[in-house]
This record gives sequence, C-alpha cells and structure tokens, in this order.
Amino acid sequence: MVISKRDVHAEPELAAQLGIDIEQLRERLHVRDASGRMLSGDRAFAALWAATPGQRWLARLVRSMSWLTGPLYKLFARLLYRWNRRRGHW
Repeated sequence: MVISKRDVHAEPELAAQLGIDIEQLRERLHVRDASGRMLSGDRAFAALWAATPGQRWLARLVRSMSWLTGPLYKLFARLLYRWNRRRGHW
C-alpha cells in the first residue's frame, strides 16, 4: 500500500476538494484507504497501522475493540483540537 501525506494546513483547498469542513479535518485524522473510502478517527489509525510493518497488531487491536477505541479517540481528539485552538495553532 502506498501512503502519501497531505496537510490541510499547507493546502487548505483540500477541505473543499474532499467536501469536508476544515474544522472537521483539523479535529480528526482522515485517511483514504486503497479502495478510495475516507476513514476518520480510530478507523484511520487502524488503516495506517495495518499498512505499517510491526504495527499491524495495533490495527487488529483497535478494530476488535472499536466499542472502546471509537469513544476514546473522539474524546482525545476533541480535547487536542480545543488545546490547539487555544494555543492559536490555527
């Protein structure tokens, strides 16, 4: 799998191209998988880890415990987003 990184802060027009609000992009990790599906949050991390040798076990763990990892990710992402906003990073 080929992974390429695009930064919405360096390329703000990406938000419009993806049809996703820029604040949503800032709050959560977003990944497009090999089939073209847009994944976010814990599912995006699982997709990245599944494509990373030595970290595939993390992908399996996250996928098997999505009932826990989903809400935990949302809470962490919200807190991190608010912290970044207060610090003036955007």
